[in-house]
Amino acid sequence: MPTAAYLPPWCVLDPLLDQWLQEDLGRGDRTTQALDLTHQWGTAHIRLNKAGVIAGLPLVERVFQRLSPGMTFSYEQPEGAVCEQPTVVARLSAPLPTILIGERLALNCLMRLSGVATLTHAYAQQIADLPTKLVDTRKTTPGLRILEKYAVAVGGGVNHRYGLDDAIMIKDNHIVAAGGLTAAVEQVRQRCPFPLAIEVETETLEQVHEAIALKVDVIMLDNMPIPQMAVAVAHIRAAAPFIKIEASGNITRDTLREVALTGVDYISTSATITQAPWLDFSLTLSGHQ
Repeated sequence: MPTAAYLPPWCVLDPLLDQWLQEDLGRGDRTTQALDLTHQWGTAHIRLNKAGVIAGLPLVERVFQRLSPGMTFSYEQPEGAVCEQPTVVARLSAPLPTILIGERLALNCLMRLSGVATLTHAYAQQIADLPTKLVDTRKTTPGLRILEKYAVAVGGGVNHRYGLDDAIMIKDNHIVAAGGLTAAVEQVRQRCPFPLAIEVETETLEQVHEAIALKVDVIMLDNMPIPQMAVAVAHIRAAAPFIKIEASGNITRDTLREVALTGVDYISTSATITQAPWLDFSLTLSGHQ
């Protein structure tokens, strides 16, 4: 797993997990409550049913811990493992009601995050031999951003800003609202209360030259044809090699490597999150007492 992939602390995640447990549990698990399971413990294993990248096992463990702090959990595969074939990834021992109640939420988290990590890995591998970094966006599921971005990092991607407070990004509508690119940058520099990196979205070579003259920190080349993008990169490198370059817009697995070969520093895409299918896992009881 990349060293940049860090889960937020449990003081941040526990309220989310508790909320999701309450959503599923409601007034009580009628099925489990109707069974005679008092004081019975069970063992279970979690199996990955197809090849992929594992992301979310610590969340699985934590879900069951929220229900029963005395349960035990063991990892058969490490977080971030790239599994080429189906395999058992974890085992647990807990009161039977805990296993039955927590199963769905635990698997939902694991399947969603592993799906994001798996697709991100597929993208990242296409440019693994190049210096260009694969970057995510703010197109995330509401309420899941910190976890989906974590999964991107597990899969080998890099997190862009988490929210609007992380950096200045002057996009096309900001430029229109401010009365022009130069006006937008100047207003930001005058009014931003503390130093933040300034990124400017450009769609034409004229805007690229304007952004170079303003000495911004990052220039985004948005929806540019690849030949035009290559020209823009050459201009930026020659005039202001300190400026980082990001490519964005309509990035696909078919075009990813060609875009990277233009020499950009970053390629941002929402596809690793918005187009990621869930990865298939199952939980099976293997015994009880």
